[in-house]
Amino acid sequence: MLRIEQLHQYYGGSHILRGVNLTVHPGQITVLLGRNGVGKTTLLKTLMGLVHPRSGEMLMDGQSLVGLKPEQRVRMGLGYVPQGREIFNRLTVEDNLRMGMATRPGREPLPQEILSVFPVLGEMLHRRGGDLSGGQQQQLAIARALASQPKMLILDEPTEGIQPNIIKDMGRIIQWLAHEKGMGILLCEQYYDFAQQLADHFVVMERGEVVASGEGADQMREQNIRALVSI
Repeated sequence: MLRIEQLHQYYGGSHILRGVNLTVHPGQITVLLGRNGVGKTTLLKTLMGLVHPRSGEMLMDGQSLVGLKPEQRVRMGLGYVPQGREIFNRLTVEDNLRMGMATRPGREPLPQEILSVFPVLGEMLHRRGGDLSGGQQQQLAIARALASQPKMLILDEPTEGIQPNIIKDMGRIIQWLAHEKGMGILLCEQYYDFAQQLADHFVVMERGEVVASGEGADQMREQNIRALVSI
């Protein structure tokens, strides 16, 4: 579904991404791990067209993403949940969801499947986003991304600042999206235990490079990945 080849990115004179290679398959969860400052968020922003690579290739279903605007990438099937959620605090829950539908033609009704996955949002459609709890705002951010009906979902630190019961629910939803709905998931996460529970594949970055990768929880334990990502 998504293939990244030899991706290089600079901020000024700093070489942030150094020849990154990464693949995300449909129906599977790829977990991106690494300490703070290794380039994970830069990689995700580059995928979404928010920053531009110096060189390398990014392919979605065989079609290059290089040079495309963020809204064009959304139309191709990329959904993005940024770190810190970045919902529209002054807009209602419903309007936040409709912002996620902005690339879709006409004025469609809100997707009922999303409201069934996140029932609390259905109960709060007319409440402002800024009035929700942190966990509810994270659910709204994910629901907003799903409203565009993506083929692949990118999540940047979705457990940050979230209470444990919401984290468990979030894990079940991410697994359902991948394993039942066939969506490709790229999950950037620092909460190691959460990542290990979900990972079909894992990739570890250090100083802008991929330093380890493999399949699932067993290989994460065998390669002692916790030691590579612990602060």
